[in-house]
Amino acid sequence: MSRTITVEGMSCEHCEQSVTEALEGVSGVTSATADHESASATVEGDADVDALVDAVSEAGYNASA
Repeated sequence: MSRTITVEGMSCEHCEQSVTEALEGVSGVTSATADHESASATVEGDADVDALVDAVSEAGYNASA
C-alpha cells in the first residue's frame, strides 16, 4: 500500500534524508521517499499512519495524513 503524507518544514535534501530515515524506521514501512519541494513523503508498506506522523514529528518536522 502506498500512502502520501504532508510534511512541513523541509527545506533541503538533508531534510528529505532525515524524514526518509525516520519513516523507514517505522515498523511496516518497506520504503519511503520525502520531497521538500512538494512538502510531502510517500511511504510504501502497511505502517499505521499515526506512527508515520509521530516519526516525522520526532525528527523535528510537522506531518499530517
